[in-house]
Amino acid sequence: MTTSALGTQCPGAARDRAAGAGNQAGSEPEQPSGPARALVVTGAIGAGAAAGTGLAAITMLVLAGWIAAPHAGLGLTGVLRAAAALWLVGHHVGFTLHGAGRIGMLPLGLALLPGALLWRAGRWVVSSGGVARLRHVGYAALALAVPYALVAGALALTSASRLAAPSAPQAVLAGFLLAFTAGGLGGARALAPWRQLAGLLSVCFRSVILGSTGALAVLVAAGCVLAGASLAAHLGSFTSVNGALAPGVVGAVLLLLAQLAYVPNAIVWAISFMLGPGFAFGAGTVVAPTGSALGTLPAFPMLAALPAGVHSALPAWLSVAVLAVPYLAGAFGGVLMARAAPTSALEAAPLWGFASGAVAGCVVGTLAAFAGGPLGDARLSAVGPSGWQVAAVAILEVGISAAITAGVANWLSLRRAVAARTSAGLANGSLAAGGPAGAGLAGGGLTGAGLAAGGLAGAGLAAGGLTGAGLAAGGLAGAGLAGGGLAGGGSPGGGSAGGGSAGGGSPGIGLVASGGVPSGGPFSGRAARKGIHGQPSLVTTADDDGGHTIYLDPWAGESETGTRRGTTANDHGPSALP
Repeated sequence: MTTSALGTQCPGAARDRAAGAGNQAGSEPEQPSGPARALVVTGAIGAGAAAGTGLAAITMLVLAGWIAAPHAGLGLTGVLRAAAALWLVGHHVGFTLHGAGRIGMLPLGLALLPGALLWRAGRWVVSSGGVARLRHVGYAALALAVPYALVAGALALTSASRLAAPSAPQAVLAGFLLAFTAGGLGGARALAPWRQLAGLLSVCFRSVILGSTGALAVLVAAGCVLAGASLAAHLGSFTSVNGALAPGVVGAVLLLLAQLAYVPNAIVWAISFMLGPGFAFGAGTVVAPTGSALGTLPAFPMLAALPAGVHSALPAWLSVAVLAVPYLAGAFGGVLMARAAPTSALEAAPLWGFASGAVAGCVVGTLAAFAGGPLGDARLSAVGPSGWQVAAVAILEVGISAAITAGVANWLSLRRAVAARTSAGLANGSLAAGGPAGAGLAGGGLTGAGLAAGGLAGAGLAAGGLTGAGLAAGGLAGAGLAGGGLAGGGSPGGGSAGGGSAGGGSPGIGLVASGGVPSGGPFSGRAARKGIHGQPSLVTTADDDGGHTIYLDPWAGESETGTRRGTTANDHGPSALP
C-alpha cells in the first residue's frame, strides 16, 4: 500500500471543518438574511421556484411559436400542455404520440436549463436552510428532490392529452435524479470550493477521476471536430433543407434553438463513430467508419451531415486517424492518472489506469444510451448508437491504452526519481575521507615542501591521503615542516625546529613539546577544529573540565564514545597546555 503526498483526508467533523475553512480561500457561502427555515419548507420552496422558472421560460417559447404559426383547434390550453410536455422533454422524459408510437429521441442540450436552475436552487436551500456541514448536504438535496419529483409527476399527468401522453413514472424518476444530483452539487459548492471538495476523495480515486476526465475531454473535442467537419462537408444539403422548410423569422429562431439542443447528441454520435460501433438512423441502417447505409431521412437541417444512401468506407488514412482517437484519449488519461498519483508498486499503476479508462467508457456508454431513442414504432424505431456496445468498446480501447501508458509513465517517473537520488548521493559523497584525489589543494592545499599558505601541497592528495611527501609512521616524512611550519624555536627534544624535521622527519605527528606553540605560527591560539574540506586539521583542540586546552591527535581515530582521544605524554609527548 503506497502513500502519496498530494493530500490527506480529515475524518468526521474535522473534514467538515476543513471544508468549511476552505471558503475563506474560495468563494464565501451565501449567508441567510434571517432565521433559518425548516429544511423541508426550504426544499419545497426551492423546488417550486426552479420548476416554475423553467416552465415559464419554455412557455414563452411555445407561445411565440403559436403566435407565429397558429393552428386551428389549438387554444391557450393546448399551448400550456405543449409547454409542460416540452419541460418534461428537458428532463429526458419520453412520451407516446398518438398514431406514431413511442418518442424517445430527445435533445440532451435541453437538460441544461433545468440543471442550471436546480444547481442554483440547491445553493439557496443550503444557505437558507442553515446547512453548515458537508455531511448534511445530502439532506438538503433530498429536501429539494422529493418535491421536485412530485411536481414533475403532476405535470406529466396534467399535460396528457389525446395527442401525446408523457410517462408519469419516468417523469418522477428523472425529476428526482436530476434534482438530487444538480441540487446536491450546487449545495456542496456553496459550502466549499472545488479544490476542497476534491480533497475529500482519496488520492487514488482523485487520480482515476482526473484520468477519466482527460480521456473524455479528448473524445469530446474530437467529436466536435468530426461533427463540425461532416456538417461543413454537406453544407449544400443543409442549406437546401433549411430553405425548403421556409420557417420564417420566428420559426428560424426556434428551429435554430432546436438544433442547438441536439448538438450534444451529434457529438455523442460522432464519438460512437470514432469508437467503431457507429450508430443507426432507422432499422437496418448503420453509419460507421467501415461504411454507411441509410434510408430516407427526416427534413431536419442538422441531419444533412449524414451521408444519405449507401457509401463505402472512408479513405484508409482517414479511417486510421479516426479510429486512433480513442487510443490517444486513453493514453492521455493514463499519463494524467500516473502523474497525479505515482506509486512504487509497478503493478498498481496499470490497474488504476485501466480503471480511469473504464470510468470514461461507462460515461460514454451512458451518454450514448440517452443520445438515441425511437422516433415512433415504424422504420425509425432504432435511432442513435447502442449504449452497451459503445460502453464495451470504449472500456476496452480507452481502458487498455490508459493502462499501458499509465504503467510506462509511472515506471519512467520512478526511474527518474531513483536517478535523481543517486546523483544527489554521488554529489554529496564526491569528497572522499581525505579530500580529492590526484590533485593538490591550491590555497588551502599542499604547497612547497612543507606547510605553506595554511596547508600541505606539492605532494598533492591522492586516494584521500598524503603522497609524495607522504605520511610515515603517522608523521610527516621526506619533507619537513618548512616555511609556514612550526617556527619560533620549534619543539625541543626531537621535535620540529626552524627549518623543519631533520633526517627523516619527525616520527608520529611531531607534536610540540613542552615548549608549546609560539605565537606567529599557523597554529597559534586555538587551532581550527576542522581542516581542509571538512577533514581534521593537523592539530585540533578541546577543553577539559579544568579549563585547560588539550591538543588532540586527529589521526588517532575515535574512541567508542565518538570523541577523539587526546594526546598525552605517553602518546606524543605532553599535551595539556595552560
